Amino acid sequence: MTATTAPLTRTPARAARRPPDRLRAWATRAPLLPALVFLIAVTQLPFVATLVISFFDWNALYPKARRFTGLDNYRQVLTDADLRHSVWTTVLLTAAVVVASLVLGLALALLLDRRFRGRGIVRTLLIAPFLVVPVAAALLWKHVLYNPEYGLFNGLSHAVGGPQPDWISRTPLLAVEASLVWQWTPFMMLILLAGLQSRDPQQIEAARVDGAGGRQIFVHLTLPHLRRYLELGALLGSIHIVQNFDAVFTLTSGGLGTANLPYTVYQSFYQAHENGLASAAGVLVVIGSIIIATFALRVVSSLFREGVSRA
Repeated sequence: MTATTAPLTRTPARAARRPPDRLRAWATRAPLLPALVFLIAVTQLPFVATLVISFFDWNALYPKARRFTGLDNYRQVLTDADLRHSVWTTVLLTAAVVVASLVLGLALALLLDRRFRGRGIVRTLLIAPFLVVPVAAALLWKHVLYNPEYGLFNGLSHAVGGPQPDWISRTPLLAVEASLVWQWTPFMMLILLAGLQSRDPQQIEAARVDGAGGRQIFVHLTLPHLRRYLELGALLGSIHIVQNFDAVFTLTSGGLGTANLPYTVYQSFYQAHENGLASAAGVLVVIGSIIIATFALRVVSSLFREGVSRA
């Protein structure tokens, strides 16, 4: 007695399932392809061109004299006294603005975390500086607040019999920092307010029942909970402030020791016409921003993981 063996054939359902699955996958990805092509054309191709130009000694006034120099432009960026000073100014400006914005943003977030009449209006007014166009914000500080003849600061000083200095000439870097702090404090406030409102109310209530005061709750519960949010605010703020150009250009035009690295790139490219040197400095700015952004993405992913685990 012999047993008949059925031939191993692919079932029609399995054979017919694969092409539709592939078509469905391409159909879902197809609407994203124009955006992806546009993103690559607008961001990645110019960066590749900038990277290539950074290896050349290329002055726009003498286009035929360009030559390949390797890493000489990067070496000059890191060793030239003026460029090193601009790097130090960038670090100092970024650190001062981020720290001051975080401190003020934390204070405002603690205020808005309380319930009081008109909280929605106060929150809207406090967010408004972040929505102002950066150039318009810098012009506002330069002409409405800092102007030595009709500025608000000197007007208040004159009302109490005080001096009327030229704020930008006397404290140029502080003037730039103050305008940036005013604009970035609402951003920090929003991040920290979100962190405050994600606290576990039962944990805070239990601490109060155990006799903990407001200061103890803030030090031992609120600050540890806000650590990730503080890191996220510092990293995201650093990414943007490192690349800031508007305030320096509008308030001081890079003078009086306020030229940061983005302004130096502008100066090298548009005024000195040193395409290779400006490209090298720009690549260094991009590398620094990528390093900071990597840490920021890690913090964001850890916040998402904590939120998912808490849910």
